Amino acid sequence: MSETEPEDGAHGATIELVNLTKRYPGNPNPAVDNVTMEIKAGETVIFVGPSGCGKSTTLKMINRLIEPSGGRIRINGEDVTDIDPVKLRRKVGYAIQSSGLFPHMTVAQNIALVPKMIGWPKGRIRDRVEEMLDLVGLDPGEFHGRYPRQLSGGQQQRVGVARALAADPPVLLMDEPFGAVDPITRDHLQDELIRLQHELHKTIVFVTHDFDEAIKLGDRIAVLRERSHIAQFDTPEAILTNPADDFVSGFVGAGAALKRLNLSRVRDVEITDYPTVTVDDPLQTIFNKLRSSGTNEILLLDQRRRPYKWLRRGDLMRARGSLARAGTLVSDTVTRDATLRDALEAVLTDNTGRVAVTGRRGEYTGVVDMETLLNSVHELLEADRLEALEAQHELEEARAAQTHAEQEGPGGEAKA
Repeated sequence: MSETEPEDGAHGATIELVNLTKRYPGNPNPAVDNVTMEIKAGETVIFVGPSGCGKSTTLKMINRLIEPSGGRIRINGEDVTDIDPVKLRRKVGYAIQSSGLFPHMTVAQNIALVPKMIGWPKGRIRDRVEEMLDLVGLDPGEFHGRYPRQLSGGQQQRVGVARALAADPPVLLMDEPFGAVDPITRDHLQDELIRLQHELHKTIVFVTHDFDEAIKLGDRIAVLRERSHIAQFDTPEAILTNPADDFVSGFVGAGAALKRLNLSRVRDVEITDYPTVTVDDPLQTIFNKLRSSGTNEILLLDQRRRPYKWLRRGDLMRARGSLARAGTLVSDTVTRDATLRDALEAVLTDNTGRVAVTGRRGEYTGVVDMETLLNSVHELLEADRLEALEAQHELEEARAAQTHAEQEGPGGEAKA
């Protein structure tokens, strides 16, 4: 395939790092020392470690934004260490903190940048820009001609991801891409990335200093020490339940059972329906719906069917013909790709005992309540308790066997 031809539906590629090293002049110790790692096609691997441990340097060597001092990089078996780094970067998507959008370009121009550079025809680029905006949950008609300064931080990050994916690269590198946004927006961007990965199956290498983010996003996590030495490279569940040493335990921290809520998604538990009305419904219709629902509360949706307010009976009595000041604004929602920990935090923040679940454009799809979430917590805690009992039983059996062996002579006879 020529460089100007788009790779339709390109999925992930394998990545091999072999003895990858980076030395800077004047520093006796390497910034990255002899890293060897294999990343499977289509998996999300998270680099997590303390500040200055070399995780971002390691990431940037994959697309040679930083040139390695030694070692090899193979993508789908091809050694890319010696090929033109500019051509390499066009085949590897790259998303960074604060999006990195060009301020003088519109959203469409930013997304079209790489496809234009590699010679895609104008019609194909135009279609791809619309496809990418829709993919990251932004209305093409609304955002196509906007400039980055006209976007919120979360919207900028979505455009940054769309730009990184525009030329359909098999590999996506992400360097703390959600680190500069507020916690609620960050949760939603993480959910969006999980949803995108379910659709696209790219190979994603993602750098973060936040272990909870690593658990939520990663198929596997590489916990890195100084100079990117690998302390443990395993699944989130394995690291939570069996950290390799005290250094890794320090990252896991307290409350490992609760952290395991990051391994379960809202889609894994029961999502129930709830009585809803819209802002366009007459007040009498809303009264009747609340009266017949058998609940003390009803969810008001805006004109795009997004959760807007929780309305109680008393709120409607005080409405006096207008909903403008009635009810309590919905402060947070979750998607089906959100973790149960996100959902639990949202329920506790909202004080309603439930959280609304939304689709890719923010539309209402149901609710998850506190009882469902607490049952999940209890199941995880019980699983941990049984696992601990089993481990203790195995340890006691091993000690008993060792004691028995020590009491017998070399020939199997009991010592005198």
